[in-house]
Amino acid sequence: MTVALQIDGLFKRFGEQQVLNGFSLQVARGDVVGLLGPNGCGKSTVLNIICQLLQADAGQVQLMGRPMIQHSAHARTCIGYCPQQSALYPDLFPQENIQFFARLYGVPAAQRNARVAELIERFGLVPYAATRAGLLSGGWHQRLSLAVALVHRPELLVLDEPTVAVDVEARMDLWRLIEGLRDSGTTILLTSHHLAEAQRLCNRVALMRNGKVAAEGSVPELISRVPGQAVVKVQSVDKQAVMHRALELGWPVRQHAGEISLLLPHHLSFREIVDALEGSKVSAVSVDPVTLEDAYLELVGDSYDLTPIL
Repeated sequence: MTVALQIDGLFKRFGEQQVLNGFSLQVARGDVVGLLGPNGCGKSTVLNIICQLLQADAGQVQLMGRPMIQHSAHARTCIGYCPQQSALYPDLFPQENIQFFARLYGVPAAQRNARVAELIERFGLVPYAATRAGLLSGGWHQRLSLAVALVHRPELLVLDEPTVAVDVEARMDLWRLIEGLRDSGTTILLTSHHLAEAQRLCNRVALMRNGKVAAEGSVPELISRVPGQAVVKVQSVDKQAVMHRALELGWPVRQHAGEISLLLPHHLSFREIVDALEGSKVSAVSVDPVTLEDAYLELVGDSYDLTPIL
């Protein structure tokens, strides 16, 4: 395995708030790694340190085997960054934006026009050639931001919430673009609040809590840490009765946002589940496979065991 990005023991404090508390992560070349966690856990701070927009209080970042030095040309040429807040110039057309950043990133003049034309075509921006960036919809704006981040063929692409504030159709289009980058071997580190997005796009996922990685692995590895083969969501006028019945059956009980979920230790048919819960005043039942969302809630979220003690 060739390591593209190695982060060891990052610490960062803003005033009295300790945002990063020994954050460490390794990203292999060609992997797509998702960085997930609640608001304020330090995800964007990590990305800003990698992209040299912030300086860590302690710790080390190595990119392609070389230590990152603040304001180094190595980092500028090796990293493509697509931030949450737009870095585009709203009064410039798509081609002008890409041209500007191509010059900024040092793309040789002899290659610049061909590279800009390639990205305009690749990201479907030809119909918007005469539309200023500030007038593009959210999805097309993000497409242009991705094109800009890739203009210098970076070895690491950093995406901070790449589909934030776009509609469902635009999100799906952006997913397909990122999948294409992944399948072509682009190394990507991204943050997201969409668990389905991370499950679809990422080879590996790091779950953050309290400024450091709480759990890390492939999506199947993280899902395997949930003590259940399926998740049963129930509605009942008597939650205590459901909990007591689950205890009798040996099914772990979890609660998130006031909703009760039962974790099945082994696979059962829908009829077997309904029959097992008979008498516990259940009015509705649904059964779903265990997903990354369940793993997130189990490992770093506010899901907790509600199994009563009789």
